[in-house]
Amino acid sequence: MSYEKPTYNQGRSQQKDHELKLVNRRKLEVQGVEDVDSFDTEEFLLKTTQGYLVIQGHNLHMKNLNVEQGLLTIQGRIASFSYIDDDQKQSKSLLGKLFK
Repeated sequence: MSYEKPTYNQGRSQQKDHELKLVNRRKLEVQGVEDVDSFDTEEFLLKTTQGYLVIQGHNLHMKNLNVEQGLLTIQGRIASFSYIDDDQKQSKSLLGKLFK
């Protein structure tokens, strides 16, 4: 009889790892991206394996996106990043910005 050692993810859904790597506040590499909901030069809203992630800064642009692997690289001046709940997600419309 063969014995198989249980793996860490056995019995769990296959969830991709989520990782952030910030380099000199100029480049942010994000792993575990499921979708890019919205973005402009000042803010990105990402759906990740760990929830929604808001990245704010100046002159932000998407350098690399690989949806199959869940990888995204953002360049620019990174000011902040934070996670939000689904009910806190606000639209990027003019009215949404006015009432923030």
